[in-house]
Formats: sequence, structure tokens, C-alpha cells
Amino acid sequence: MADRLRVAVDATPLFGARTGVGVYTHEVLARLGAHADLDVVAYAATWRGRGRLADLAPDGVRVAGRPMAARPLRAAWSRAAAPPIEWWTGPVDLVHGPNYVVPPSRGAALVSVHDLTPVRFPELCTRDTLAFPPLIQAAIDRGAWVHTGSHFVADEIRSHFRVDSDRVVAIHDGLTPLAPADPARGRELAGAERYVLALGTVEPRKDLPGLVRAFDRVAAHDPTVHLVVAGPDGWGAEAFRAAVDAADHQERVVRLDWVDDPDRDALVRGATVFAYPSRYEGFGFPPLEAMSAGVPVVATTAGSLPEVLGDAAVLVPEGDVDALAGALGDLLSDGERRERGRAAGEARARRYSWDEATDRLIDLYRRVVHSVR
Repeated sequence: MADRLRVAVDATPLFGARTGVGVYTHEVLARLGAHADLDVVAYAATWRGRGRLADLAPDGVRVAGRPMAARPLRAAWSRAAAPPIEWWTGPVDLVHGPNYVVPPSRGAALVSVHDLTPVRFPELCTRDTLAFPPLIQAAIDRGAWVHTGSHFVADEIRSHFRVDSDRVVAIHDGLTPLAPADPARGRELAGAERYVLALGTVEPRKDLPGLVRAFDRVAAHDPTVHLVVAGPDGWGAEAFRAAVDAADHQERVVRLDWVDDPDRDALVRGATVFAYPSRYEGFGFPPLEAMSAGVPVVATTAGSLPEVLGDAAVLVPEGDVDALAGALGDLLSDGERRERGRAAGEARARRYSWDEATDRLIDLYRRVVHSVR
């Protein structure tokens, strides 16, 4: 092994809309590139985006120049240990796939598995997402270690996949606090002084129809509060639209499509309560971001949320519309309770650091490389 650890990282999540995996990849890759003991090269499994990686890669990160076609390569990688990533990157000590897929390598390998939605809730997944579990098992069979962002998901991985327990390692993700923004802009976008905010892609896993039904019950007793749902339509968005159409107070449900970062930050900072009624989560960036901005949070007990949010959020059983409505109503009507939630949330959010997460990841890189030497 050279003096500097040579690491190849899949930067494909940097393309397109910034999802949770995209945030993870961006934050970690930027810190890896600045680390003096690492020689980092980024590759991207995308034919359509070929040529754009040099513009997206952070400073200090080299870029693999040869284009890659994702679907044929994934099909090949699921069947055989070829072609190796070194065809694109040159010699490396370790390859890290931060988005469920890690290619074969002549060195060590680490795959990040952020949640097991395609295993736990296949009915909530697209065809591409359903392809992840066999790719993960193929990587494990080739000797890859597994990284994840919560102990909850780590335990799920150990239960579902054929893998040595010690080769599954949980490292809590970091958190990027929201940028300063004017809450008045958020209230302008919401069309109300008081509003419950939900952020993210409208998809079945987020259970936004349940949130609409819960809000409808709250709105019957609170004539000024609005519900704002901001984020692009995903697959299954028809159920959300049907829930809005059936709501008695649908005129107070505000639907915003994709919003830019300044408006997004303003919406969060202006919100009275942040709602996150997810049916399953591997970590949960949005409620932590709301906490960092001093906004009280109502979330569910699904997946890793109790581990990540702790008692700083009001947690209700997933799918329980009555409990969700009660929690929202209690926070909206009780200023002292909101203040306690605000203080607890800010303290909780300060526990998550990208610098610490990346330092622990680098330690894991060295552990994985040592295991194959």
C-alpha cells in the first residue's frame, strides 16, 4: 500500500436532485478530498452525465475520465467480479460505493446501505431500487464490508444478508445546519402566519396522505393553521392528491413543487411545526435540519427515527392518524411545549457532525484495507 491511502468513491449521487444520499456523498467526498493522507478519485456510473463529473467533484478529488454505462455494468457486477473498477480509476486500495452498489475491485471494498426499504417495503419501491439487495449480497460475497448510518439499519442488514456481523459498521451521519433565511419569506410562500411543514419527495414511504388526514382533523379546531407540502412528485403521488381532494379543509393545504435552497430554508425557519410521518427511515435528515433551525418536530417511531431524534421530537406510531393529529394539535396550541421542543431539538442536532462522521469513515477505510492484506 502506498503512503497515502488510495480511495475510489462513486460520485453518481452528486448528479440530479440532491437527495439524502446525495447530501451524504457531497459532504463526505468534500472532506475526503481535503484529507492529506488520502488520494481520492471519483467515478460516476452514468453515461448520460459523462463529462460533468469534473464540474461536480469537490476540490482535492481526482476524476476518472472514462465514461461508464450504469445498467450494463450493474448487470455484469451482479453476476461476476468483473470488470474491476480499476479499469476506470487506476490502482486503488479501496473502493467505496455510497449508494448501495460497489463494483468489483482488486483491492478492498465498502458499500453504504442507508436503509432496507426494498427488503422491508418492496411495494414502495421502483424497479431500479428493487435491484439493490442482490447487488449488495453479491458485493458481500466478494468480500465487501457494509457501512450504514444507524445501528437500527445495521441490525437489519445483519438479519437479512449473509454477512459477518463484524463487517457491518454503523456510523451516524452528520448534519449541515440550515443557512440563515428570513422566516417571513417562508410565511409568504405558505400564505399563512402559522403552518405545519412537510418536506421531501411525495412518495408512499413518506405517508403524506396520512398527514393530510391528520391535519384535516386539526384544522377543524384551528381556523388559521395551514399545511405546506414542499417537494417534487415521486411515484405514487396520486394517493396524496386524492387525500387533499377528500379533505374538508383542502383550501389550507399548500402544495409547492421543488423549491430552491433559500426558499426551502425560509420555509423551515418560518414553520410552526415540522412533520415527518415516514413509514420507514434509515436516518432522517429533514427532521434534524428542522431541529437545527429551532423548529419543533413531530415524527414517527419508524425505523431509525427514535435512535436519531431521541426524545427531542414528539414521536407517534407510524400510520396512526389519530396520534399524529393529537401531537400536531398539542404543539400548535401550546407555546411552552413548542419552546421545550425547540430547545431540545437544537441540542440534539448539535450532536451530528460531518467532520466526525468522515473521520470515523476514514478509520473504517483503514480497517477494511487491513482486513484484506
